[in-house]
Amino acid sequence: MKRSLTIPIAIAVGGVIIAAAVYISVPKIFPASPDHPDLVRPVMPSDHILGNPAAPAMIVVYCDFDSSFCKDFDDTLHQLIANEGANGKVAVVFREFPLSELHPNALSHARAAECAAQAGGNDGFWKFEEALFRNQPVDPLRYGAFASALGIPGGAFASCFADAATAVDPRIQADRKNALDMGANGTPYSILLVAGKPPVVMSGAYPYQAVQQLVDDTLGN
Repeated sequence: MKRSLTIPIAIAVGGVIIAAAVYISVPKIFPASPDHPDLVRPVMPSDHILGNPAAPAMIVVYCDFDSSFCKDFDDTLHQLIANEGANGKVAVVFREFPLSELHPNALSHARAAECAAQAGGNDGFWKFEEALFRNQPVDPLRYGAFASALGIPGGAFASCFADAATAVDPRIQADRKNALDMGANGTPYSILLVAGKPPVVMSGAYPYQAVQQLVDDTLGN
């Protein structure tokens, strides 16, 4: 009798695990409940900002470099900023949300991107960010070649990465905790911030026109 119950129980447990993985990995076009976007950490000069740092609208995106949904959404956001121009009305803020439960190299990629920022500044971060998404999935052995090709000082990058647990992990952990505190359960998870307006959640890889419309509506254009 005990043996006859073993297989059904194993199947049931396996089903729960698979369902949990799907729930985490598949983006939700509508916000999951509960969300607490009011808990989003304020945008600071130390953030990774793409576009006009004085833009009235900020899209704060929490992403995993091994997520195909983040890759698609990253393309959308880069297109949005390119169309807006240097003095546009919207900017993008990138924060780390490595889902190590699903992607074994997620934390390593986040560390590499943060070390690219330490070694090459804001521009270095965004160049490395694009390289990680463009070449997905990335073998960590390629980090040095990426840094060299992108003009990021190799010595500073290597030194930072070797001491990542101290140099960049506190920032990565703070980003991830902030996402989880808001109710994020997948990537990309984004918050649209406009002064004087309630934060708006974008849970999933929204298409370009949807993001543009949401920005316009929130700004009152």
